[in-house]
Amino acid sequence: MATKQSSGTKRANGEGNIRKVKRGKYEYWEARITVGKIAGTNKQDQRSFTAKKQEDCRKWLQSVGNAINEGDYFEPSKVSVGTWLDIWLKDYSADWKYATKEKYENVCRVHLKPGLGAVKLRDLKAPQIQHFYNGLTKTTRRKSKKTGEMETVKTEEPLSPKSVRLIHGVLSKALNTAVRVGYLKYNPAERCTIPKLHKKEICPLTDTQVKAFVSACEHEDYGSIYKLILFTGLREGEALGLCWDAVDFKKNELKISKQLQHQGDQDVLVPLKNSKPRYLAAPPYVMKLLKDAQTHQKEQRLKAGTNWQGWTNAQEMKTSPVFLRDDGHTISASALYQRYKHIAAGIGIPDSRVHDLRHTFAVLSLQNGDNVKTVQDNLGHATAAFTLDVYGHTSEKMRTDSAARMEKYIRKMA
Repeated sequence: MATKQSSGTKRANGEGNIRKVKRGKYEYWEARITVGKIAGTNKQDQRSFTAKKQEDCRKWLQSVGNAINEGDYFEPSKVSVGTWLDIWLKDYSADWKYATKEKYENVCRVHLKPGLGAVKLRDLKAPQIQHFYNGLTKTTRRKSKKTGEMETVKTEEPLSPKSVRLIHGVLSKALNTAVRVGYLKYNPAERCTIPKLHKKEICPLTDTQVKAFVSACEHEDYGSIYKLILFTGLREGEALGLCWDAVDFKKNELKISKQLQHQGDQDVLVPLKNSKPRYLAAPPYVMKLLKDAQTHQKEQRLKAGTNWQGWTNAQEMKTSPVFLRDDGHTISASALYQRYKHIAAGIGIPDSRVHDLRHTFAVLSLQNGDNVKTVQDNLGHATAAFTLDVYGHTSEKMRTDSAARMEKYIRKMA
């Protein structure tokens, strides 16, 4: 490989030269190499590298030359991380679900673009990303004192491991796409260390709390929804998205295929995450609860008159949600949450969440002898292993029952 200054003749791909350059009192070495031709022209496409030492230029020239000769030369992109994230969100999100795109956009806007957006994509390295991860803190929304507009500001509290892992996942997906389209040679985020998740202990309601909760729901507007979740294990979105055509009063069966999801400024019915419906054999108590809800909804429609915003005939009712507000509008998850917190505080469990009703159903099912596969199917988990991972711990009652069964077996042997 040539290491002298070029005499002006055209060089083939992989050939280069090194020269000493003087700029006033400064001296340095410069290496140049031809990597091909500029697209659409007959001009040479050259790359250069400068260093204080000639040896550094020689090593660079040799490395690039070898890559070109082996057909493995790669020219990093000059776009910034922020620009690439915008391109990725706009052009590579066609098959994403609405909630997924909204979540990714939020992560990019709140964390990735402010933290890494100005960095050139080609200059992004694992240590830089690691430093960014380590410094992540929680954010909050508040009104700006200067403009009066809502703004996102950082707090001093570190971000949870779950949130850091989400941010890492979004960045990794974006960088993997950059690798796939040729903007990067490798994904630097893959070389980072992310915090481990600490499994939170689930907090199902005790038998005493279940009784108090059911009693408190008797005179609540959303009481039937809470009881449905408690005794079927439905997710909040699934309960709010349950439609009348999914309720089979003859078979005492529910078809779970939709969920209510907030998109933009409205609530819409969308398929489940895996788009695979599941069927639940509901207890008579639940079916009576739904029958009463159906009667109540018809009465509310008549009572609301022209203010009714829901279904208008029997055909429309079939595809309408089982639970609606008194004016026919859908019930938002936030409204369901706020009312639940009020009820929970009233019976002495202020930290309880709506999702804990689902946990309670799972634990009660296992305590009452349901096998893990049945519980998995009812909950809609992808695998029984996941169900075991979440609910595999045994409650005090289950341990006591197990000991009693073993004692009974031992006595039979005597």
